[in-house]
Amino acid sequence: MKLNKFYKIGRIGISLILVFLVSCKVQKNISANNKQAADMVYPLLDTENSRWFFFSSASRPFGMVNLSPDTQINGDWGGGYKYSTDTIKGFSHIHEWQLSGVSVMPVTLASKNKQNIFTDFYSKFSHQTEKIKPGYHSVKLDRYQITAELTSTQRVGFHRYTFPNSAEKAILFNLNTILGPCNNTNGKLEKNNAYELSGSLVLSTNFRRPKPLTVFFKIKFNEPITSIERNTTTGNYLVNFGKSNKKILMKAGISYTSVENASINIEKELPKWDFDKVVTDSRNEWNNLLSRIKIEGGTETDQRRFYTDLWHALQGRKMISDANGAYPDNTGETFRIGQLPLDVNGKPKFNHYNSDAFWGAQWTINTLWGLAYPEIMEEFVHSLMQYYKDSGMIPRGPSGGNDTYVMTGASTTPFIVTAIQKGIVKEDLESIYIALKKNHMINGIMGKAGYEHNTDSGGGLKYYMDKGYVPYPLPDGDFGSHQDGASQTLEYAYQDWTLAQLANKLGHKEDYNYFINRSKNYQNVFDKITGWMRPKNVEGKWRENFDPYEYENGFIESNAAQSTWFVPHDIEGLADLMGGKEKAIAKLNTQFEAAKKLNYTSGTSHDAELHPESSRIPVNFGNQPSMQTSNIFAVLGRPDLTQYWTRNVVKETFSGLSPATGYNGDEDQGLMGSLNVLLKIGLFQMKGGTDKDAVYQIGSPAFNKISIDLNPKYYTGKTFVIKAENNNTQNVYIKEIKYNNKAVQNFSLSHQDITNGGQLILEMSDKPNP
Repeated sequence: MKLNKFYKIGRIGISLILVFLVSCKVQKNISANNKQAADMVYPLLDTENSRWFFFSSASRPFGMVNLSPDTQINGDWGGGYKYSTDTIKGFSHIHEWQLSGVSVMPVTLASKNKQNIFTDFYSKFSHQTEKIKPGYHSVKLDRYQITAELTSTQRVGFHRYTFPNSAEKAILFNLNTILGPCNNTNGKLEKNNAYELSGSLVLSTNFRRPKPLTVFFKIKFNEPITSIERNTTTGNYLVNFGKSNKKILMKAGISYTSVENASINIEKELPKWDFDKVVTDSRNEWNNLLSRIKIEGGTETDQRRFYTDLWHALQGRKMISDANGAYPDNTGETFRIGQLPLDVNGKPKFNHYNSDAFWGAQWTINTLWGLAYPEIMEEFVHSLMQYYKDSGMIPRGPSGGNDTYVMTGASTTPFIVTAIQKGIVKEDLESIYIALKKNHMINGIMGKAGYEHNTDSGGGLKYYMDKGYVPYPLPDGDFGSHQDGASQTLEYAYQDWTLAQLANKLGHKEDYNYFINRSKNYQNVFDKITGWMRPKNVEGKWRENFDPYEYENGFIESNAAQSTWFVPHDIEGLADLMGGKEKAIAKLNTQFEAAKKLNYTSGTSHDAELHPESSRIPVNFGNQPSMQTSNIFAVLGRPDLTQYWTRNVVKETFSGLSPATGYNGDEDQGLMGSLNVLLKIGLFQMKGGTDKDAVYQIGSPAFNKISIDLNPKYYTGKTFVIKAENNNTQNVYIKEIKYNNKAVQNFSLSHQDITNGGQLILEMSDKPNP
């Protein structure tokens, strides 16, 4: 699910200057008093390569409202806030997976621009007058000399506009426009009284989200409205304030269910008008989450980058339920308003969420959320199960109240299983198991290819069950995206293994044996002659003229060299197929040596389509299929190679602060941010935490000390601390490892070991210790 790292020389030069300037600025600011985790975040990271839902500023963790300026609006890729574009086209409230909406623009009116204001309202701006931090964005609109300040609560955008003295003030509501991934249509605005407006717009359909969705909103001002104009050509509205006080404050409550609920969201979350207090509250909320992981050591830039990665891990996947628990249910033939269960105080027991795919979550948010933010993981499990109660199927990437069927397989199975194995979810386990199992059987989600809405054939599940693999090409035809049989076989095998672990936990021995046997199907697409995973056709013949470095040659957003290692549940078994551990280690090490020359990344899947030469990389940390590979060495008995290659990947690919680069691929709503955090603190779970003991592999941390505060609602321990003694950029190898003064075997600890609390002491060295 993955912009191009092949920049021209001019862009490289600019990028290096930006990195230098940012580093200097960091060194100056980091020494300031009262510097907290939220202050360390660098929101501009990678914004030159933006995607509609990537950038955040005026938002809360997982908030429905993600309010920010839009410099590009035509499409998803490169849409939203793109650093290199110097023109603001509006401030919109929704930047989410397949969702957008409610774009506004403050303007000043004069006789020369009144006539064309509905079609000519964009404004230049300068980054020099811009201030961005978690929960706040301030920018000066050069054309109008307006300072626009933005903040938010979870469901309400809060604006403060400072106009020039004596200017005729107005706000344009651009409700009918293309905005990122979808068209905003049928926009309506109604004046309720001198200070309030209400309205709605409809998000048009696309092949990912084939059902329309209505966005409702309630608007409140601190100053009276003098008039409203509607342009008959565009259907958009101009709200006038005359020459009132200098500052205009505006609240915009959002809901996917009704104007009434949008109004309730304002009443519950933002009843007062203290803008600065909301900015402070937002900073505090971010800081409370970010400071749950504390770091010492590394450079100032390293620390800022770490908290920026962590910030991204906590901001994708936005809530769609209202403050009272109402939510949009678009899973049936007709739209309905659902209601989440309430607690004894009348508050929703959990929030309901919109989300891009969980494809790759097993190596990212599964581990990070499960350890440091179990309350977030539990909420998402409940939300996924709410979709099951409404539709009969656990989704893998819901948008607008219905699954988009993005990507492939049953990617939410490992996510839910790890939540159970870690004791985060303890109730209704049988019901959850039944729901998960349904997705692994005929008519379940495994049968669907990407964005396959009306059939369930593109997943090739019937062949997987009958023949032990998904053929490529699929003989039945083209039903959706990512019909890449070899990858599908590998994904299904791992997901079957994770479901088998839950079956075993619940005592379903027959099911356990059935799914364990299915989990061995990866062996059926391994070609011992070439030494790679290789697609087979329906007759069982290997794909001819096979090139293991060819992109999407039976492999989803990857090539065979990358995806051959996608057997997280049985790395040892894969090594046996390759002729033993030593041969497997040598093979993978050779791939890393080659990938190092390309900085371990080919960019996004979008880039790979545009630049096929970049996609031939043998290991790609710019996308999910092979981002686990540096940790495979430890599983095969060579932790020193895991330590070396992981530190090198971090150094070459995931370091520094610049708008020009950052993730070298699609950040994917917290997945790559989470991966960065895990690589930098030296913790990983090859099996995604789905095994009985939810084992962690211990790697080489980039910092001298990491302290993780454990949530007392879920875990008995107070803090888990990692101390890396003598750690620096040369001492990347672990010479000795102890946990609570006891030697650690196999460079691994169980989830219970860690969450009971304690201190992991690593003695670092510049010499490998195989």
